[in-house]
Amino acid sequence: MMIAAAMMSSCGLYTKYERADMHFVDSLYRRMSVPSDSVSTASVSWDRIFTDSLLQEWIRLGLQYNTDLNVARLRVEEAEASLLSARGALLPGVSASASGGVYPGSFSIGVNASWEADIFGTHRNAKRKAQAAVEQSEAYRQAVQTQLVATIANNYYTLLMLDEQLKISKRTLDTWEENIRTLEALKRAGKTNEAAVLQAKANRLSVEADALTIEKKILAMENSLCALLGLVPMPIERSSLEEQKLPASLSAGIPAELLSRRPDVRQAELALEQTFYSVNVAKGAFYPNLTLSGSLGWTSGNGSIVLDPGSLITNLVASLAQPIFDRHANKARLQAAKAQHEQAAYLFRQSLLDAGVEVNNALTMWQTAKKRVEIHKKQIVNLQAAVWNTQLLMKHGNTNYLEVLTAQKNLLNAELTEASDRLDEILSVVNLYHALGGGYTSEITE
Repeated sequence: MMIAAAMMSSCGLYTKYERADMHFVDSLYRRMSVPSDSVSTASVSWDRIFTDSLLQEWIRLGLQYNTDLNVARLRVEEAEASLLSARGALLPGVSASASGGVYPGSFSIGVNASWEADIFGTHRNAKRKAQAAVEQSEAYRQAVQTQLVATIANNYYTLLMLDEQLKISKRTLDTWEENIRTLEALKRAGKTNEAAVLQAKANRLSVEADALTIEKKILAMENSLCALLGLVPMPIERSSLEEQKLPASLSAGIPAELLSRRPDVRQAELALEQTFYSVNVAKGAFYPNLTLSGSLGWTSGNGSIVLDPGSLITNLVASLAQPIFDRHANKARLQAAKAQHEQAAYLFRQSLLDAGVEVNNALTMWQTAKKRVEIHKKQIVNLQAAVWNTQLLMKHGNTNYLEVLTAQKNLLNAELTEASDRLDEILSVVNLYHALGGGYTSEITE
């Protein structure tokens, strides 16, 4: 038996999966200038990253009612049932039987048992494969949950940006109303003409149309978020864009953390692990199966309920089955299993590369958005001064209405762009948190 075990170990039937060397992982962030902190931002609980209390409530609601997440939870239960079945294959099977004869009072009672000795590790590898499947389904659930948290946050912050743009548009409408009144007064004083008034009214109508478009987008975004939360369409209670507070700094952590933090990367590796054990199972099919079976029972032909030890029947059988004529089928299964294992290895490696790209893009977006917000804040200050000056000059007849219109348009565009850049800055935090594998904690995991 020890010799057989040594032979099987040398064939790899008893070996456990071990991760291959991933030397390129350390270069995933090589192009980025990121903090050297070894603690990743993804290790921080999502409710410490997204501090808006209303957003937190919507996320918790989504984690409870979202359809995709509930389906993912049921997939975990399904995989756990398969694992239970695989574990049961390692245990002996026991059954009871009873029968009556054609003569009155004749009967037999028996207990049968059989057990397949897992000498060549077939059931053991099947159990390990099922265990990896459970872990993969759990990783999938976490991936769905991570994506859900990020998507809810994205939609919520987009609503705040649209609210801000609507507020800017309505404020601009009030400014145009004032401009129109000023131009009409100047026209009556002979300092301007009807064309200036009509142009101002046209600009006001354009802004009013844009405001209606924004309102339509807000309604569509609210409906989309409700569907994500598993709710009927309803207004989404929310705060404002200016109230949002972001982390002062973000850290990607060490690249190797992607191997353990990102659910999709873990999914890919667990798929690789499953194919590893599939190869072992396919190899085990080339070796014989040893099955031990036995029975214990009593028989009676006279109707007596007293069990006579002399009527005790025992049976113990050992059988050894060796595949002979299906070697081509076994070879085909082994070849297919090896091919699937190689495919899974490529997909695991690619999942790491894709993760690195997403982290790099999110970091770039965050760094760029922060700089753009600062630039546009300075630009808005200058444009506000320009609008005030041109309006003052126009009232005193030292400039024409075209300069006022141009200054007002430039200010509106800059304010709308600044709100969009502010959203990009916030979303870059969400995207980085997601790219690093954050978005779930033990408190919300069911």
